[in-house]
Amino acid sequence: MNEVEYDERRLQDFVAGRTRGFSRRDLLRLSAAAGVGTALAGVSSSPAAAATPIVKPLPPELFRALGTNAETRWSSLKDQGYYVPIDRFFVRNHTTTPIIDGATWSLSVFGSGLRGGPVQFSLADLRTLPSVTVSAAVECAGNGRSFFTSQQGQTVSGTAWTLGAIGVAKWRGVKLSTVLRRAGISRHAVDVQPAGLDANFVSGGVDLGQVRRPFPVEKAFDDVILAYEMNGSPLPPDHGYPVRVIVPGWIGIASIKWVGSIEVSSAPLFSPWNTQFYRLFGPSYPAEGQPFDTQVVKSAFELDAGAVFEAEKRTVLTGRSWSAHGPIRTVEVSVDGGATWKRARFYGATPGGVWQRWELNWKPSAGAHTLLARATDVHGNTQPDVTVHNTLGYLFDAVVRVPVTAA
Repeated sequence: MNEVEYDERRLQDFVAGRTRGFSRRDLLRLSAAAGVGTALAGVSSSPAAAATPIVKPLPPELFRALGTNAETRWSSLKDQGYYVPIDRFFVRNHTTTPIIDGATWSLSVFGSGLRGGPVQFSLADLRTLPSVTVSAAVECAGNGRSFFTSQQGQTVSGTAWTLGAIGVAKWRGVKLSTVLRRAGISRHAVDVQPAGLDANFVSGGVDLGQVRRPFPVEKAFDDVILAYEMNGSPLPPDHGYPVRVIVPGWIGIASIKWVGSIEVSSAPLFSPWNTQFYRLFGPSYPAEGQPFDTQVVKSAFELDAGAVFEAEKRTVLTGRSWSAHGPIRTVEVSVDGGATWKRARFYGATPGGVWQRWELNWKPSAGAHTLLARATDVHGNTQPDVTVHNTLGYLFDAVVRVPVTAA
């Protein structure tokens, strides 16, 4: 057995739960060695990088620019309806938005989990297959990360999102299960791994290859789609044109943008995005980290921190709450820093039950106030006062304190 085969066997044992005690350095080395350079097996498109990391305009009244990323300002969602308009949908890029020609793009489906060899699908091929439309959120696993530091005084690494790294849209495309059946998926398949066509991601001087993350065949056949439309329009470049993966209920990294290949495997798959990243590391977790796939319960007011209200004038506070584990059952709001709580009123339709809009009347007295909102979903998951710390700053679910003023 050569060194590469040995490394692959060790990491497969780890993924299957047969090995413990890997350090993060081990995970990075093994996942990079085993995964970098995965062949796209016939992808015909040659994407070009855009001149800037993000193509669409990022006006400051709509976004907070964060390097290669941009988060939605919650104040821009007030009165915008259930779905987030494309012009204010957040952007999460590992590198730079690629510019891809849809006419020459193709998707390669390959791997040991197929009965035959690689199969290619053009955009036209996908559009001839039966289409579905789903309402789903895409939310970065690090949404809320900055509050580990600002509220809990803890050090974390990664993009300092507040709560704007989420968007709900209406996605149209083809079921991944339909494509996998057309490609000849075998009964021995256990994992699928989409890979994006954006530039290779380099971390700590190590080229980790294309952004990719596996998920089980059971999930692929449940509700995953290959989307080519967003809110009734073709996908814009920043959101995955010509085709992206949408994995409802899972963290955003699973919904690979600009998908160019899908590996179907008869053995567990791994990448830096499920071994080195998107695991929970810290004193409360195992040395090799704790894997996770879904988000947690969160709430956000449709206003910016530091907003100023007119004193003694009745206003309506609005916001949204969401949970990956089911619809929201109740939302409570405090306007006095948590001393007292009132039940918020729900309003509006909830297609797909992704998030719930709510409102509360308020007549503020002059001075400083701290607003809080906490939600409980139908399974009894409630936002806590404090989130358990993890060093990469994922899954912040504590109630967020929002300072405002009435003058």
